[in-house]
Amino acid sequence: MQLKDLRPAEGSRKNRKRVGRGNSSGKGTFAGRGMNGQLSRSGGGKGAGFEGGQQPLAMRLPKLPGFTSHNRCEYAPVNVARLDALFADGDTVDADALVAKGVIKHNYIPVKVLGAGELSKKLTVKVDKVSASAQAKIEAAGGKVEAE
Repeated sequence: MQLKDLRPAEGSRKNRKRVGRGNSSGKGTFAGRGMNGQLSRSGGGKGAGFEGGQQPLAMRLPKLPGFTSHNRCEYAPVNVARLDALFADGDTVDADALVAKGVIKHNYIPVKVLGAGELSKKLTVKVDKVSASAQAKIEAAGGKVEAE
């Protein structure tokens, strides 16, 4: 078998129906649309998504794309470089201390420490979450991470 011998399966390819090309074609005069009515007119018929007068699905859904979970927990991000700038050697970093320094507004906001920047001070970090890179930097500086 060679490439030139390949053919589509028998009956898998059909010529498109050419309507409105004279009565001898079998689809002349009304071109298979019937005589009268909405569907016989050009541009006739219901639009895409029409549901018989019921509010269409596209209008019932929210206007913006995507999905937002109601149970999503949004963490306030704090980088180790910020902790290095704000806290002294040996301090404890928790939600109350971050509120006192003005990093977050309320102590009930969950906090996640991220690893951007360098840390040179020994800190005890007691927050909700700590990234792996931040934990490595805190422990390398002699500090410790305590999970809440």
